[in-house]
Amino acid sequence: MNLHVLPVRTAAAAENMAQDFLLLQRYPAAAAPRFRHYEWRRPACTFGYSQKIGFVRANLPDGESFDLCRRPTGGGIVDHRNDWTYALVLPRGHALYDERAAQSYRIVHEALTAALVALGQPAAVKMQCDQDKSCGSDLGRDSNGSRASSLPQETPIPGVCFQRAELYDVVNTATGAKIAGAAQKRNKHGLLFQGSIEKSAVGLVDWDDFSARFVAGLAGALGVEAQATPWPDLDEGEVEGLVEQYASPEWVSYR
Repeated sequence: MNLHVLPVRTAAAAENMAQDFLLLQRYPAAAAPRFRHYEWRRPACTFGYSQKIGFVRANLPDGESFDLCRRPTGGGIVDHRNDWTYALVLPRGHALYDERAAQSYRIVHEALTAALVALGQPAAVKMQCDQDKSCGSDLGRDSNGSRASSLPQETPIPGVCFQRAELYDVVNTATGAKIAGAAQKRNKHGLLFQGSIEKSAVGLVDWDDFSARFVAGLAGALGVEAQATPWPDLDEGEVEGLVEQYASPEWVSYR
């Protein structure tokens, strides 16, 4: 079995979220792990499935309008204006599917960290909880988040990601800034892992080189080989319907 590496696509927030979810639900090669990196057509923010819309709107960055969408995974508010975004789906039956969320989170972030370190970046996986937090409290619910680091003297706002690194997040060992975080959704089809790297938290990086190294590291960690794979044939009506749902005020304001 190979890790299917799908082509890069640029889309609006609702379409990106719909495509990630359908890669979990409807992928034709259901037994194959699949990975994609994607980009954003407009300035975008996404937020966790369980977050309250009032809190989200109150904590969006100032001064710009955003393509806003609720994710199918958990986690906090993610500012995608300057990030490197990816999704990984592990099918039901893969060894990591049955592991605790913390285990899959750690393994993916170890591969991500190794790719950054190989490119000379001071990155490491955070292996200890802060003294004022219980270990695994965010990971145990299959969710964690990601967004750019705020000013270090500010008090982190719960639910606004990247203001504070949690267990197994990726951090900059020189500055302490959070580099990468992610959120997960597990169901009968598999495990959807949506992750983000905040580019401003690292130095100059050749992102194409990083992508190749990250994918190779992921494939090794999953015990498979990476294989470039065309975009799957999904039902166009279902894709359009889910994009419309994710773009609707009802979905965005669900909670």
